[in-house]
Amino acid sequence: MIEQRELRLRAMPRGIHLVTGEIMRQLPPLPPTGLLHLLIKHTSAALALNENADPDVRQDLRAIFDRLVPENAPYYLHTDEGPDDMPSHAKSVIVGSTLTLPITGGHLNLGTWQGIYLCEFRDYGGPRSIVATVIGA
Repeated sequence: MIEQRELRLRAMPRGIHLVTGEIMRQLPPLPPTGLLHLLIKHTSAALALNENADPDVRQDLRAIFDRLVPENAPYYLHTDEGPDDMPSHAKSVIVGSTLTLPITGGHLNLGTWQGIYLCEFRDYGGPRSIVATVIGA
């Protein structure tokens, strides 16, 4: 069985946002065993799997990314869309655009403290589209 849907996440401000519940609400019922593959269809945001309990982790991750890839660096050539544009592309490459997650017993088989994050790297990125592919038996 393979089923594919395009999901829509509401616009969120720049930051690291826990979206596990929002994604799960838009998925079909999961098979007993399989894989969920997620692809974000944008080059200035990313998907990540990380700690879902302490919100400080999200704040710290944002601070780390902003320090690793600062705005207004003098060596950026791609600057037409504002100071957050090129850094958002670089951060997206670092984090990645896909996640592949195991399905066991009809549920995502994540660690106790793991959640799916939308890493929004733009100040005004707008709604985000994700292609979700469920492969299972």
